[in-house]
Amino acid sequence: MGLAWGASPLLSLPELLVLVVLSFTVINLSSAIGAQVNTISDYELDVRNYRKRELVEALRQFGQGRLKKVLAVELVVTLCLVVGFMLINANPVLFLLWVVGISLGCVYSAPPLRIKSRSWLAPVTLILVLAIFPLLFAYLTFTSSFEPVFLLILAGLASTVYAVIIPTEIRDYFEDKMMDIETMTVRLGLVRASLLSILLLSLGGVLIGIGFLITFVSRPFPVLGILVAAVALADSAVVWNLLKLYKLSAKYENSESQNPVSHEITSLSAKNPRWIMLVTQTYSILSIILLIARFVQ
Repeated sequence: MGLAWGASPLLSLPELLVLVVLSFTVINLSSAIGAQVNTISDYELDVRNYRKRELVEALRQFGQGRLKKVLAVELVVTLCLVVGFMLINANPVLFLLWVVGISLGCVYSAPPLRIKSRSWLAPVTLILVLAIFPLLFAYLTFTSSFEPVFLLILAGLASTVYAVIIPTEIRDYFEDKMMDIETMTVRLGLVRASLLSILLLSLGGVLIGIGFLITFVSRPFPVLGILVAAVALADSAVVWNLLKLYKLSAKYENSESQNPVSHEITSLSAKNPRWIMLVTQTYSILSIILLIARFVQ
């Protein structure tokens, strides 16, 4: 999405490819670092969770010491890429975004701060690290000016990202509550958390849909605006499942025999990776179409 709104037809193909490869490498390496820190930091918690037994076994076989060495190498490589990237673009904002982003991504899981267990700080950090910083990094790779429509996209993605993370927190709700890890979902409770997910996804879909529509119709191929219907379809499919989750959560709170219902909640919310893929890949496909439209006008 950052590429689609930031890239300019004035760039030559070699320039575009170099910037794309560099920015995507930095973003994905940083993502890997955050995920690996999370895996190490959550080991003691994951050992008690039967659904994460494969992850626990994989870490045991690979070894925490070896993974920490891999992390150190990844961090140095990414730092070198970011510094080089900053010099090529003459844009220190990229370096600042990366430093703040990678720091937040690590302290989100790692002690002593462990932001993921600090209620409202957790969603703010996730929104910054998973939505705003990566999108800005990619966007500012190609331009230093902000289109008003891009700000709509940025706000929409921020809302959408946390909306689709909430079911993951719901999946871990019972273990987190037992271990006194106060995620936002634990603080809100299952009913309000699932309702918040529905509201945020709906808001994010509307903002992103408007952003795509305005951008498509202002291009030489305004008929492409009809593709925005894909956003509505993808979000509606996920909202349908979130409504099921909401009803199960309400049933759980009103039920005396809660164990069967808690199992249903966990099983349904465990399907969340599919929902994330459906929403994000819809946005990605539309972004690719938009990018092509920008370059063939």
